[in-house]
Amino acid sequence: MIGRLTALFTGLWLYGFSMAVMIRAAVGLDPWDVFHQGVTRHLPMSFGTVTALTGLVVLLAWIPLRQWPGVGTVSNVVLVGISVDVGLLLLPEWESLPVRLGAMALAVVLNALASVLYIGAGLGPGPRDGLMTGLVRRTGWSIRLVRTALEVSVLITGWLLGGSVGVGTVVYAVAVGPLIQLMIPLVAGRLPGFDDPRTTETARTAAEREPTGYDDGPVRAGA
Repeated sequence: MIGRLTALFTGLWLYGFSMAVMIRAAVGLDPWDVFHQGVTRHLPMSFGTVTALTGLVVLLAWIPLRQWPGVGTVSNVVLVGISVDVGLLLLPEWESLPVRLGAMALAVVLNALASVLYIGAGLGPGPRDGLMTGLVRRTGWSIRLVRTALEVSVLITGWLLGGSVGVGTVVYAVAVGPLIQLMIPLVAGRLPGFDDPRTTETARTAAEREPTGYDDGPVRAGA
C-alpha cells in the first residue's frame, strides 16, 4: 500500500505541476484547463482553486450515476489544485517561442507519466475520468461519444470564457494518449493497481484521448 500511495501522491503532484508548465508555455491548454483558465478570467480565484472547485462540482454529478470516489479521487481534488498553484508561483513566464514550445512538449510528457502513476496506484479515478466512465456504464454509449461530448463542451465553454486554445491543445489531444499507452508497461507489474480490471479500464479510457483511438462500441467501466 505504501508503494501505491507514493505513486498516487507523486503522480497527482506531477500532474498539477505539468499543468503549470503548460500554462506558462502559453501555446494552448488541454480542454479542461481551457475551461479552468476561462473561469479564472471572470472570478478572483487562483487556477488551482478553480481546478479543485470544478472537481468538487463534477463529483456531485457522480451521485445520480451511483459512482463512488476512492482515496485517489479525493486526493486528486486537493493535491492537483495545490500543485498547479505552487508550480505557477515557481515557474517564470517565458518569452522565447522555442522555449515555450519545448516547455509545452515537456508538459505533455510529464502529464502522461503522472497519469500512469496515479492511475496505476488503483485507488480511484479522478473526478473527470470517473464522470466519463460512469456515463459510459450507465448509458451504454461509446467511450468516444462520451469523452468527445464532455471535452468539446468544456473546451468551447472555456474558449468562450477566454481560455487559451492553440497548438498545445492539439498536441495534447494527439500525443498524450499514445504516451500513456507507451508508459504503462514501464510500471505494470510494479504498481499493483494495474492488476485490477477497474484500473485497467481507467487507464484505457485515459489513454484513448486521440479521436482515432476510441472504441466505437460501449464498454463496461468500473467505479
